[in-house]
Amino acid sequence: MLNPGSSTSARSTLTATRSNPINLEASSSSSTKKITSQLSKDAKPPPATISETGSEETELSTSEGDDDTSWITWFCGLRGNELLCEVDEEFIQDDFNLCGLQAQVSHYDHALDMILDNDSFSGELDDEEHSGIENAAEMLYGLIHARYILTSKGINAMHEKYKRVDFGRCPRVFCEGQPCLPLGTSDIPCNSAVKIYCPKCEDIYFPRCKYQSNMDGAYIGTTFPHLYLMSYPSSKPAKASEKYVPRVFGFKLHKDSK
Repeated sequence: MLNPGSSTSARSTLTATRSNPINLEASSSSSTKKITSQLSKDAKPPPATISETGSEETELSTSEGDDDTSWITWFCGLRGNELLCEVDEEFIQDDFNLCGLQAQVSHYDHALDMILDNDSFSGELDDEEHSGIENAAEMLYGLIHARYILTSKGINAMHEKYKRVDFGRCPRVFCEGQPCLPLGTSDIPCNSAVKIYCPKCEDIYFPRCKYQSNMDGAYIGTTFPHLYLMSYPSSKPAKASEKYVPRVFGFKLHKDSK
């Protein structure tokens, strides 16, 4: 037999529950928000990588617009090609400016098409042929570049790079970080690697970047730095007057001493 008091208590509890129903939907929504908030806090951004320039780049910062980048811009942006400027396409399209280069470069026509982004032939070639054309395009562009930087537009383009010290600084202590200019010791392709010329001590050095040391000196040529300084005399510093004097126990060495 049920206890009358117990029945009355149960009815009271049921009545209270009906008058103050539990909002299950609100409770569920609140729990979901808490879980979502916690997941957001725990979520980590894509790992950052340090670029060669020292700036951070994430995986999301992929090279957008690569399809719109010209071959010239892409090639000049490669590591080791900092000594090169972007040659104006109008200069390349003028056959007069390319006179004599066809005899020096294999796959000349295909290489020229690649430089000017007219490489519609790529699907007709195997990997070996395409690789040969890429190498030819690099050489052809370098030889065109050597001619372009002797024009007023080319010298102006190199002047902007010189002001940004893109060519590096002189390693000589007494030159005090003098910006340098690129130089080729030969105008003949595949004869010698590029060097840097200091206009202050008037001497040449190997580039500090090993990737730049692999560049053919003919892509710059023997004339450029001297013609540049004639075109921009204000960029030519005073000659270095201070020289290192060897000493032993504080005494200068006699010139005849060995």
